[in-house]
Amino acid sequence: MTTDHDRPRALVVGAGAVGLTAAHELARRGVRVRLVDAAPGPATTSRAVAVHPRTLETFAQMGVVDDLLTRGRQNRAFTMYSGGRRLVRLEADYSTMPTSYPYTLIVPQTETEAVLREAVARLGVDVEWGVRLTGFTQDADGVRVGLRDADGTQTTVRTSWLVGCDGGHSTVRKLLGLELIGESSETWMLADAPVETDLPPDTIYWTHTGGHALMMVPYARDGHWRLLDTAPAPDGGTAELGARLSAGLGRDVKVGEAEWTSTFTFQQRMVERMHKGRVFVAGDAAHVHSPASGQGMNTGVQEAYNLAWKLAQVDLGNAGRTLLDTYSEERVPIGEALLGSTRTATFLVQLKNLLASAALPVVFTVVRNVRPLRKAIQRKVLGGMSGLRIGYDESSLSTVDAYREIAGTVSLSVSVPTPGPGPGRRITEAQVHDPGSPGCRALHDELRDPRWSLLLAAGGTGPGDTPGGVAVTAAVQYGEWLSVRTVDGADTDGPAPLADPDARLRTALGLAPGSWVLVRPDGYVAARGHKLTRGVLNRAFAPLGLAAPLAGQAPREPGPALLTPANPPKEY
Repeated sequence: MTTDHDRPRALVVGAGAVGLTAAHELARRGVRVRLVDAAPGPATTSRAVAVHPRTLETFAQMGVVDDLLTRGRQNRAFTMYSGGRRLVRLEADYSTMPTSYPYTLIVPQTETEAVLREAVARLGVDVEWGVRLTGFTQDADGVRVGLRDADGTQTTVRTSWLVGCDGGHSTVRKLLGLELIGESSETWMLADAPVETDLPPDTIYWTHTGGHALMMVPYARDGHWRLLDTAPAPDGGTAELGARLSAGLGRDVKVGEAEWTSTFTFQQRMVERMHKGRVFVAGDAAHVHSPASGQGMNTGVQEAYNLAWKLAQVDLGNAGRTLLDTYSEERVPIGEALLGSTRTATFLVQLKNLLASAALPVVFTVVRNVRPLRKAIQRKVLGGMSGLRIGYDESSLSTVDAYREIAGTVSLSVSVPTPGPGPGRRITEAQVHDPGSPGCRALHDELRDPRWSLLLAAGGTGPGDTPGGVAVTAAVQYGEWLSVRTVDGADTDGPAPLADPDARLRTALGLAPGSWVLVRPDGYVAARGHKLTRGVLNRAFAPLGLAAPLAGQAPREPGPALLTPANPPKEY
């Protein structure tokens, strides 16, 4: 007999990369998870082969990136050919987008999912294969879900939350009544095959043959490539690929027998909202689009991570239900932007007409020879693909008032020349990627903590509550979901000192003595300021809908001691 204690708090439908990420992050935060998939077992073929830098940063926070890196090939270039001529080689340039992973990892999605399955298993979550969702109803207290096992057995499970990560034909999305809005697009073919060529496997190759375009992506497995044909043969075969690639690249290319092929007509569609009540969708269940820039799986992983920490915080009683509204608020605009960028990428990849073929050598001769233009294009292309420029500047979770104050300061200190990443931006947007710096290493260790992080620069003093005292109070009151660290502080300065002996971290983050930065569990800055007080911290936490504000001594001025929406906090 199933008791309330045994029931899952969250049911995740779909055990691809997106569902595995959601299940992992819920379980890592202490939420009981059940993970089901209608397929009889793990996928044996891969649509996605690219893991972009921001997703690698996310996998680093999850603690799985090292296992994945050993299975893939790092790609740092994109080389273009047309009519047998090399046009240009665009090198990876992340100089304006700092990251610990300045490359795209080329790895089959099957390998990515294998790493994630091992990770969720370590947390006690096993995938239940052959289990199909047949329906659900929800009320104010939970969701009742119908499931059918592989042998046809029907069961009903009661859960608090339902997360649909069940792909482009999502049953959860359809039953939830969310419509995919958009358009159908082109028919392309993907193939994994052995290829004989003298081209070095250190770049992705794109070539235009005069009528259409093809791409070659090198796997870590020597001699094996992912091939893309934007105008496949009617029978969907690969017999003509070698000749087409040879013509476009101007060298002999022999394509062996394909291990896998897929001809498909992709669409450009998305939902207008990503949840109703206690039911959510993520990944291809929420948006389907062209594979041109390899965004599908990467975007889905980001969505799953964004949702999971919020869902866990609400489920564990550490935030109000309104926090869940920020999932759609933050991710729908990114989905809209994604449709636009993939539409552009699709056009650039396929370039079907002969006029484009004639113009390409002229255009890219200029690009190749004008270095500032080439670097600008490299950064533009990488910025769109990498995920590193995605931010939540307009999110209701981004508190900007204290940041505007610190950003307007003429000089924080001699050693802190910039205000650092602002609310809504990645904390790793700063130059914090030197493994030789103790402070940088400590920050990345801190980001693997599933909680929020409050980083306080030691040494701040002033009237009223001291920053260190506020930090101690926050650590005691909110320690279940908030990690409070005193950057380069002694035990007397505040809680949990974080070593930064050479001030590299404080300089990169723009932290003067007494200043602070609040980081969300997904690594984005929520708020920051030049002095930590109960007032500014309560404002930063207000969007979470906490049951009680930060405790402490009442302000020495007339008025209620408690900080409420009707009584906004003041600086003191």
